[in-house]
Amino acid sequence: MMRAPILILTALLLGLAADCAYAEPHTTPPTATAERQMAKEAQFTLSMNYLLYLPHNYKSERRTRWPLLLFLHGSGESGDDLNKVKLHGPPKLIEAGQDLPFIVVSPQAKTFGWDTAQLGALLDTIERKYRVDPDRIYVTGLSMGGYGTWAMAAAFPQRFAAIAPICGSGNPVTAAALRHLPVWVFHGAQDTVVPPEGSANMVKALRAAGATDVQFTLYDDAGHDAWTRTYDDPKFWQWLARQKRGQHGEPQ
Repeated sequence: MMRAPILILTALLLGLAADCAYAEPHTTPPTATAERQMAKEAQFTLSMNYLLYLPHNYKSERRTRWPLLLFLHGSGESGDDLNKVKLHGPPKLIEAGQDLPFIVVSPQAKTFGWDTAQLGALLDTIERKYRVDPDRIYVTGLSMGGYGTWAMAAAFPQRFAAIAPICGSGNPVTAAALRHLPVWVFHGAQDTVVPPEGSANMVKALRAAGATDVQFTLYDDAGHDAWTRTYDDPKFWQWLARQKRGQHGEPQ
């Protein structure tokens, strides 16, 4: 059976820039009320290039709604060459011929960092155009995309069924809003690019906030590349496919 190809697409995103932009790991969000209000009211119109994968039987199963996986790449894949996004993660597996039981959308950041408002608008676009199961939307990413994964969950805690950040970090202050989410965190113990303490601190904050479905895999012998063995592990994909929004209660 011929596998479904990865489609190269551009989305024209229209929306409101909410107070949830993620630019870079150590950017401090504005604290002045006036600045936050300006961000909330600023409209944006922009284009975003992305790869789209549809499961091989998407067209034949016309009544099926499919889980949606948002994959966020690392800083090295930023720019305007979408082929770079295929170097790692789900796009790499798909390019090699693996069929995944998800709609997979893999946007490309033009510069360093991810903007959660733009990504939220992209998800809106995908949900309008394709048969997405709204209770099975997931986000995963590596390095810069690991930071982006945490940021997306914090910006839209009600939207996702599970998250899987790899060698990234988030803001422990957001842990209470994420305590309902199934989370599987991955990091290399020898990582000198993004210290594993960032992941460890997020896991600690989640558990302290009452999260009951949090896993932390720390690869003792791995450096920054904690993603290859993660995405190559069938157990990861089996875990992800089991997750459904609301199974641990709704966010407060």
